[in-house]
Amino acid sequence: MGTRHPERVETVRQLAAEGNMGLLADELLHIATGNDNHWDGDGAPVLDAVRKLPEDERMRLADGLVKRSRAYPWGDPVRTHALTLVGIVGRGLPQDFVRADRLTRMEELSTAHTFHAYHELITLAEGELDAGRELPGAFVALLRRSLLDSYGVAPGLSLVLDRVEDPVLNPGEAWADRALADAARFGGAGRRLLAHLRTATSAKPTGKWEQAGRALIEEIGTGAVREAVLNWLRLVGRPRTIQLYANGRRADHNSLYDPFNADALRGVAWLTALLPAGQDTARVLGALVEMSLRKVPHVGPRNPKVANAGVTGLSRTDGDAALAELARLSTRVTYKGTLNQLSAALDARAQALGLSREEIEELAVPAYGLTGVGHGEYELGESTALLEVHGSRAVLSWRNAAGKAVKSVPAAVKRGFPDELKELKAAVKDIDKMLTAQAERLDRQFLARRTWAYQDWRRRCLDHPLVGTLARRLIWMIGDTPAYFHGTELHALDGAPVRAARTAVVELWHPVSRPADEVAAWRERLEAERVTQPFKQAHREVYPLTDAERTTGTYSNRFAGHILRQHQFNSLAAVRGWTARLRLSVDDSYPPAVRELPQWGLRAEYWVEGSGGRDDDDLTDSGAYTRIVTDQVRFYPIDAPANWAHAGGGAYRQAGRWQDTTPVDPLPLTGIPEPVLSEVLRDVDLFVGVASVGNDPTWQDGGPGGRFREYWTSYGFGELSQTAATRRELLSRLVPRLAIADRCTVDGRFLRVRGDRHAYRIHLGSGNVLIDPHERYLCIVPSAGSGAVNAGYLPFEGDRMLAVILSKAMMLARDTEITDATITSQL
Repeated sequence: MGTRHPERVETVRQLAAEGNMGLLADELLHIATGNDNHWDGDGAPVLDAVRKLPEDERMRLADGLVKRSRAYPWGDPVRTHALTLVGIVGRGLPQDFVRADRLTRMEELSTAHTFHAYHELITLAEGELDAGRELPGAFVALLRRSLLDSYGVAPGLSLVLDRVEDPVLNPGEAWADRALADAARFGGAGRRLLAHLRTATSAKPTGKWEQAGRALIEEIGTGAVREAVLNWLRLVGRPRTIQLYANGRRADHNSLYDPFNADALRGVAWLTALLPAGQDTARVLGALVEMSLRKVPHVGPRNPKVANAGVTGLSRTDGDAALAELARLSTRVTYKGTLNQLSAALDARAQALGLSREEIEELAVPAYGLTGVGHGEYELGESTALLEVHGSRAVLSWRNAAGKAVKSVPAAVKRGFPDELKELKAAVKDIDKMLTAQAERLDRQFLARRTWAYQDWRRRCLDHPLVGTLARRLIWMIGDTPAYFHGTELHALDGAPVRAARTAVVELWHPVSRPADEVAAWRERLEAERVTQPFKQAHREVYPLTDAERTTGTYSNRFAGHILRQHQFNSLAAVRGWTARLRLSVDDSYPPAVRELPQWGLRAEYWVEGSGGRDDDDLTDSGAYTRIVTDQVRFYPIDAPANWAHAGGGAYRQAGRWQDTTPVDPLPLTGIPEPVLSEVLRDVDLFVGVASVGNDPTWQDGGPGGRFREYWTSYGFGELSQTAATRRELLSRLVPRLAIADRCTVDGRFLRVRGDRHAYRIHLGSGNVLIDPHERYLCIVPSAGSGAVNAGYLPFEGDRMLAVILSKAMMLARDTEITDATITSQL
């Protein structure tokens, strides 16, 4: 930018020639205010004219600008412009007119993420550097971030940074602050190590990069570097030590990695593979991957490149711990690029060991020190630590020398066994994460067509110290006999012990292919014995073909016409093994959501399109649709050409974006195997049940412009999906066992609750509430902890809506005790 009035250049020259420095100062400030202190383009001649003034006149001009700047308070742009002009005019003069003001301004700017008034930044920096002084670290960090954000349009800023060597990393992040302190302690080699880490800019480390890293490790000391590196990684993601303001942007930059430090963080992950491996190495790298993929509003994943570097570090680290972490992450990560990298790493390990991918994932699960299925004991002096798995959580408890349980860690253990105690506490967290991952892995086996030889299944599943806590709560097909583990052995449904040959085939039992009376009997048996399954199996919803689907022939409309939150839908889809591209409001084509089923030679598609675009709420900052509209579910041969449709809607067709392809017809639904049809439709039911705007209690006005009011009402109080119908069946058996049983009744689509002030109906699909008798809507927004309500025994884990419904029921049954003003004001 710059002034668009060449006559001002002549005015400046004329005032300079007249020696009228006061008027010249006023004119310069007038120009600076008009162009917001941007002097590029045709504004440059103005500064050239000023720079050519004799030294004594520049001294007078600078003095005049200083006096004018101090007539304005800090924060006023005129004062800022004046200080910038003083720096330009006064460069090379013997007197530093504004040192104190400059330092104050640099400190003020140091909490900005970026600042695009480059002339001001350059002037402030040059004023200090020309005087032979170092720039404050936080201000250097601002300069670097601003240059990275400038897309190469600030060459002057680049020249300034060429004069700056320290700090090697940007301060302000906990891990970087610790790294800078450790590097100073290591001396010159420490500084060179951090500089080397910053060169980690490629997709993976080169041999030359690793060679240089090994040399620096040897110079500093392997033990010292390993301890430092693991400590740095433990600090990643901690709150920033210098909080930044976002310059009006919606993204919270305090939740992102400093962009200048990100490459160094990738280098730290790579460096771990050059150090002695251990459980702690795998643990911090796994945490780095998950932390780097955590979603930041208006941005997306925090930093996928750093996540990928963590996977690279794990894949190059020897030992079972790293392999186990790769396997765990493969069940948790949904970001496609990182997931592909994880898959490649596991495939490479499997090939190297001559095993299948499934086998390597099973063998990778560690015991975490558990000596039996779900329990372990550790003698620490006169005390005993008990590590036990209860459901989906690990619990650490203690006994004293007399064998009596104590509530907290004995003082003698804290004093005498700090390392062992630290490792036990870490194991609890590791087990919790791995239990979730293994439950999800087992849940996916229905469509993986996974079978085991009985002897392998016993070792890898039923009797495994960790996986056994899940496998012993599931039903298995052992040969042709359904069985479950009870007491100390396997039993059939009638209670008879089950024996099997070592080579007998074992697979997970699925209700879709079993007689209805058998399914009901298993449900009753598990509920009677109060078994909580790690995921829905006995109570799993099944989706047989309907008459409507026989009529449509090649597609299902069962879940068409729903309004879903796109980002939530995409996340759920990825967890369930689907690929769903984020649809932007652009002139481009997109494939539908797809799940490939290689074991069946099939590809399932869920057709969706972007919704809206007329309202600011319809799009995110990046231009992505906030919501999508759903359509058909179809099946194709796995190698059939992909379907494409415009982002905002229109017919799908089998043509690439660059060339036509030979169409392949969708497959008749009658030919899709029962387990495949049922599991695919169950996935789609889950997407709708979780991501639909209809189950958002705050949408009673229909959302933007009221456009979705009719849909919200029909979904929030309408007919039940199969998932909700299963929930109704279960509640009809659970409600009589509740403490509020005398106040609750399952009635059609609702759970009716009698309070002291009103009667209520809770919809069993959406969880939305109506107050009777006038069907007045009651908005209750579940808190983050709603799913943790003590609702008593539940026969499976993972149905948050069930927990929300029970939580609301318990609250409304005692409606005179409600204190939340947002609820009481509606009663």
